[in-house]
Amino acid sequence: MPIELKMPALSPTMEEGTLSKWLVKEGDTISSGDILAEIETDKATMEFEAIDEGTIAKILVAEGTDAVKVGTVIAMIAEEGEDAASVKAPAAAEPPAPKTEAGETGAGQPAREAAAPAPQPEAPTPAPATPAPAAQKSDGGDRTKASPLARRLAEAQGIDLAGLTGSGPGGRIVKADIESAAGKAPGPARAPAEAAPAAAPAVAAPAAFETEIPHEAVKLSNMRKTIARRLTEAKQTIPHIYLTVDIRIDALLKLRGELNKGLESRGVKLSVNDMLIKALAAALIEVPECNVSISGDQLLKYSRADVSVAVSIPGGLITPIIVGADSKALSAISKEISELAGRAKEGKLQPYEYQGGTASLSNMGMYGIKQFDAVINPPQGMIMAIGAGEKRPYVIDDSLQIATVMSVTGSFDHRAIDGADGARMMQVFKRLIEDPLGMLA
Repeated sequence: MPIELKMPALSPTMEEGTLSKWLVKEGDTISSGDILAEIETDKATMEFEAIDEGTIAKILVAEGTDAVKVGTVIAMIAEEGEDAASVKAPAAAEPPAPKTEAGETGAGQPAREAAAPAPQPEAPTPAPATPAPAAQKSDGGDRTKASPLARRLAEAQGIDLAGLTGSGPGGRIVKADIESAAGKAPGPARAPAEAAPAAAPAVAAPAAFETEIPHEAVKLSNMRKTIARRLTEAKQTIPHIYLTVDIRIDALLKLRGELNKGLESRGVKLSVNDMLIKALAAALIEVPECNVSISGDQLLKYSRADVSVAVSIPGGLITPIIVGADSKALSAISKEISELAGRAKEGKLQPYEYQGGTASLSNMGMYGIKQFDAVINPPQGMIMAIGAGEKRPYVIDDSLQIATVMSVTGSFDHRAIDGADGARMMQVFKRLIEDPLGMLA
């Protein structure tokens, strides 16, 4: 009996993914443990291993297909002794195809050849997009869907937008409609002719570029979509409070130099960031009121400091986690973050290596950024934003001197962390940096 190969859930939050690349083809014999495909999740591109043995009879989802729902049948495997040519796509594999909104290719072209006539009639059914513009315009006035350029042209030429039928995506009134209305009556046959394309681009992205500025439309990756969704959620649902302190790092830099001399024989070279991770973890343990997060109607209090570290990778940002950073040696933190960051840039992190964490650290000092406010990484309760260390005039022992100073801003979830507790944690973090031997004790 043929085996259905289904789109796997490669992370706890994964609902759909992109089948980036098939590493096998129809007719190939596979064994348990063979790598079948590369699948792009919301954070990384991961390899999909086979757990069954047999022959790839049919590939139902073409490589490059976006928005493949978890559980969708993506291929069929013929078992030993079974004729691969006789294997057919199951009926259950066909329905997911029309559900994909990313494009008409849906969940795989080979499987949909037989079912293509069925979904085709349904797509044009909503094509009476003629009522859609009317419905949009029924609100009148400012509620009429029109581009900013179209509004300006209409106002300048005294044209009532409510009387126009938009030819843009979703019935949006665009520049061409205004020009048509100014020179001649808008042709009634035009709207039905363009109604079909109007239903397809549900995202309505092209409408943003009606000023004819040269541009390239780049499709959002799963990672970029997730970043957009999570950051929007964070700013809309989390009341951020920002607390900034200036910290002298001369003692930290001196200690780092001394430690690196002692670690040279072991091939370890500490970075300032390694020491900041340790300091943040120690501060979270010393001020447990900040090592928390909101979960529904509960406050979760963590007894361990797992620090997520922001790492820039092609196409976005990922936050590998140093688990138990409060109890780890600086050399261990250095090795671990170096290895995690390397695999993050290759897209090879496992979900458990970047999902979770009790707080985050984002360092933009290497870009010369003096100070910034970071967005909290939900469901965490805080994130520390590190600016560049620079020589500044600084009052030391009642005299003006030159010191290496960096500005650090903590973003705190005010639902879970009071301002006074956040201020105490910033104070402890500052003390640990300015007297770094304390974090090693």
